[in-house]
Amino acid sequence: MRSWQFLWLSILLSVASNTLASDTQFQVSYVYDGDTVKLKSLQSGEEIKLRITDIDAPERNQSYGKQSRRAVLKLCKGPDIEVEANLSGKDRYERHLGKLYCNNTDVSRHLLEQGLAWHNVKYSNDATLRSTAAKARSKKVGLWQHHNPMPPWVWRQKHRHPPYN
Repeated sequence: MRSWQFLWLSILLSVASNTLASDTQFQVSYVYDGDTVKLKSLQSGEEIKLRITDIDAPERNQSYGKQSRRAVLKLCKGPDIEVEANLSGKDRYERHLGKLYCNNTDVSRHLLEQGLAWHNVKYSNDATLRSTAAKARSKKVGLWQHHNPMPPWVWRQKHRHPPYN
């Protein structure tokens, strides 16, 4: 992560949460699916649910949902991993919203490269991620191997259920 990104991240973290200091280090304690994780503060033990921004990953019961979840588990494993989260707000399910980095890797970008998530163009204008998603699609990586994969927002409409707790 570049120093200016870390500085911006630290500022956003301190502004977004009164209870979490900007130097808080996290461990991923649970992976719900490819775009939602539970983070545990290594300092306080406090846990928060984070919805990773910029992407929409398949649901666990959807095609490629398990692969997407496993990719996050693999990338973010380790008891002493530092996870940097920009806690920039909450969604309608009270999940914190932000970027997630595990082992110096942007999780959103990693999943897009693997063809295990959609770039969420409705909420993200990140040109790098848009390009990454387009490359995976043109190379038919992951879920893009299928002729017409179902986006998670369409799948959720057809299979309405409450969010994971």
